[in-house]
Amino acid sequence: MSNHNKHKILNDPVYGFITIQHALSFDLMDHPYVQRLRRISQLGLSHLVYPGAVHNRFHHAIGALHLMQEAIAVLRAKGTEITESEAEGACAAILLHDIGHGPFSHALEHSIVKGVHHEDISTLIMARLNDHFNGALDTAIAIFNDHHPKKFLHQLVSSQLDMDRMDYLARDSFYSGVAEGKIGSERIIKMLAVNENALVVEEKGIYSIEKFLMARRLMYWQVYLHRTVLCAEFMLMAVLKRAKQLAAQGTALFTSPALGVFIHGSLDRAKFFADEAILDQFCELDDSDILSALKVWQHHEDFVLREFSRRIIHRDLFRIELRPEAYSDAETTALVKGVSKQWNIPDEEAAYFVINDRIENNLYTAGGIQIQFKDGKISDFADASDQLSREILMRTVAKSFVCYPKELVVSA
Repeated sequence: MSNHNKHKILNDPVYGFITIQHALSFDLMDHPYVQRLRRISQLGLSHLVYPGAVHNRFHHAIGALHLMQEAIAVLRAKGTEITESEAEGACAAILLHDIGHGPFSHALEHSIVKGVHHEDISTLIMARLNDHFNGALDTAIAIFNDHHPKKFLHQLVSSQLDMDRMDYLARDSFYSGVAEGKIGSERIIKMLAVNENALVVEEKGIYSIEKFLMARRLMYWQVYLHRTVLCAEFMLMAVLKRAKQLAAQGTALFTSPALGVFIHGSLDRAKFFADEAILDQFCELDDSDILSALKVWQHHEDFVLREFSRRIIHRDLFRIELRPEAYSDAETTALVKGVSKQWNIPDEEAAYFVINDRIENNLYTAGGIQIQFKDGKISDFADASDQLSREILMRTVAKSFVCYPKELVVSA
């Protein structure tokens, strides 16, 4: 690890000039595992709805690192003891918090490797990086896994008010152009304090927290769970599932070498953790592997693979309908029968063209954010907020949806 890298300055469109304060942070940024994040979209297929939303996970990692540096400076100024080693560790932990994301992460998680989540992969990659940097990430890993005695450091990395959420809301709002997601992260960070080893927000920050939570809910429904984005991502899951099914049957499929491991292999959690070579292949994967496969698959002889690939590449997406109550088996079966009849394909193949699932979003989970009043009293945000009642905060909003080809003639 070199020391000549200290105090590099980057220009960020959201925060302006960012100074990288630790040599470890800069050396991590230079590592191929972190550079890979430049090739992984932060918002998956959201650019099909918001053309500007083409920023990547590297942007987000740098932004979250900047906010962590700011938060540490504020807490130190208020008398909280944070050693240089702990500051370096917290910054490394937030820089690497998304290191385990694959291309189009959530679609990939659900369709190629069963039971392995990006958090698991992040832990594996961080352990490998720690070997590479001769134990320099010991503190970062302890903070990331909540094994460090100073619990507030983990809360800055992962909680309902962490630097991850604070950056992705500001950044995703900026690039998508959805102004409702804009938050005052600078003010919120200025209001942070530590009480009995836990992160708290000073009383005068209550309104900023209310705006932060509302911005997050609006971003979920307008961007992350936007109906068209949702439809595209589930279509991507379907095409990857079909590719795996065809590969299992011995059908020849174009893939990059790294993607081939996951398409042709039958991988589960146990195999992923047992074989280091699989992690090597995962760290080779990025968005281009998926996109190049789709470009080739749109000419494949298999109708399902061809149609889904073509539709995603050319943004010829399905119709999506949402409603509070679940769609019945009879309703989805009727749609499958309609697809089967319209394209003269077997029901098994037609079933791919009818996607039925459910999404939900909640504003706040009890105990997630603590407010510290001027008299020293600590209260859960749900009890401290006078604008948002506990009932509004805790309510989970759920919607069921069904997607199917727009060409399908649905009888009333």
